[in-house]
Amino acid sequence: MVLVDTTYRGRNFGVVVFKDWRTKRVLWRKFVRYETLADYQEGFGWLERHNFKIEGVVCDGLRGMFQLLSCYRVQMCQYHQLRIVQRYLTRKPELPASIELLELVNLLAKTDKESFVGAFTEWCERWNAFLRERTRDSKTGKSRYVHKRLRSACLSIERNMPYLWTWYDHIEINIPNTNNSLEGMFTDLKTKLRNHPGLSKERRKKFIDEYFKETFKFFGRD
Repeated sequence: MVLVDTTYRGRNFGVVVFKDWRTKRVLWRKFVRYETLADYQEGFGWLERHNFKIEGVVCDGLRGMFQLLSCYRVQMCQYHQLRIVQRYLTRKPELPASIELLELVNLLAKTDKESFVGAFTEWCERWNAFLRERTRDSKTGKSRYVHKRLRSACLSIERNMPYLWTWYDHIEINIPNTNNSLEGMFTDLKTKLRNHPGLSKERRKKFIDEYFKETFKFFGRD
């Protein structure tokens, strides 16, 4: 079971990490300026060349990722979905429809598929007319949706829904529903890096590799 994500330390310095959920080993990493699909493709190619059996993948919602990983069982990290919705609505929305949607998504990692899908479907039906409200710009004459950010939050859930419940549909192989194990590692790594603020980029890379090696039995690299 492979957890994949990218963390950043400073501007234009990130590291793509593949971690085995069961053994807790860091399997592969690549230092990048920013994450791209090509980086993830490279990582999975490395795993395949080294004969890793990939039962499932937990990832964020990077555009194109689901298509790239279509040959695997893919679980969208439910915590990342919550953060996507929070970016659109903020943590303290004011509109009743936004408040309800945020409360619903906050339950995402704590409920079952049928309950969430049913509640989300009811929310969409109840606020359908509200979501379709449009206004016209008096200067340009162009029409636009009034509640654009709320619509975007809703559409992100709809778009990712087939990948939010892979863990539930394949419960027999015990896929985690979040990348929390990887996020916890990133938090610890950043805390340790903050204690060494003067490191050059090359020394920072060596520090990170040593951290993976000593803490997580680092297996391979780009």
